[in-house]
Amino acid sequence: MCQDFGEPETLELEERPSPPCGPGRVRVRVWAAGLNYVDALFVQGRYQIRPPTPFTPGSELAGEVTEVGDGVDGWTVGDRVMASVGLGGFVDEIVLRPDQLLAVPEVLDFGQAATMGQSYATAWFTLTRRTSVGEGDRVLVLGAAGGVGLACIDVARSLGASVIAAASSPEKLQRCIARGAHSVIDTSSEDLKGRARELSDGGVDVVVDPVGGPLSEQALRSLREDGRLMVVGFASGEIPQLPANQVLLRNRRVIGVDWGAWALRDPAANADLLREVLDRVADGTLRPVEPVTYPLAEVATALRDLLERRVVGKAALDCADPAPADATVGPDGPIGSDAPG
Repeated sequence: MCQDFGEPETLELEERPSPPCGPGRVRVRVWAAGLNYVDALFVQGRYQIRPPTPFTPGSELAGEVTEVGDGVDGWTVGDRVMASVGLGGFVDEIVLRPDQLLAVPEVLDFGQAATMGQSYATAWFTLTRRTSVGEGDRVLVLGAAGGVGLACIDVARSLGASVIAAASSPEKLQRCIARGAHSVIDTSSEDLKGRARELSDGGVDVVVDPVGGPLSEQALRSLREDGRLMVVGFASGEIPQLPANQVLLRNRRVIGVDWGAWALRDPAANADLLREVLDRVADGTLRPVEPVTYPLAEVATALRDLLERRVVGKAALDCADPAPADATVGPDGPIGSDAPG
């Protein structure tokens, strides 16, 4: 629970009565809850939407149906499901509308299912709706070892593009290579613009930027003729001031990407997008990563690690294991492939 806006360390773990599951509702035993940068922003009161306090953070989850209310068709007890809920996901049980649920593909465990939704929806929206990429395109991904970055590597690769991954350490770059990046740039020691142009034979076609800050202008300058800078977010905490002359030069374009707002405005189109993503996960075209996991009681540590960019890839809360602070849970913990269901 977030009693008032503040740092993640102010969150409190509470025991509450189980919510009723009435007509037209489905009860889900939550086995894993995805952790995202936006969850920390909600807690701090820094997101553009400020919910009334107190509230429960958490925007995506995966688990198992344990009760189905009257009038619900299509779901049965034991079904493996995932959901994007906006707020309220850091729990071990939740009651949802049936239209909020998606079936978890057999190839995913609960940890993967709880952490892939927002990242892959954002990546797919970026590269198939806000722009398009295909064979021969060169895509530069900033913050490439983060959740959105790794998803963009996977999606761009699946669409036939050549991917240049930019990240801030050798460890992170190795993860990007393992996920399919064709080449890498260490932003802690290399010039992003010069190296990107060198690796792409003069300039990249698309930049995916979930980071912001000073790297955004360098990335803009790395674009070739009709290149597109996709503005996804500002994980660095700094909103860049881009020089308009660099947009004018070579007919470059700067394109905003806000999957969440679009999904709320057009839920039918978003449902189509999610089906496309999950179909490609099911057939092995897309391969979501296994998350690093934390016990539910360690939510503050997990969000702090996200804010300070210590997480490589994705992170999840193990909602089956509200372990004490000295517990250790790794990527192969209870929400891995041996989880119930």
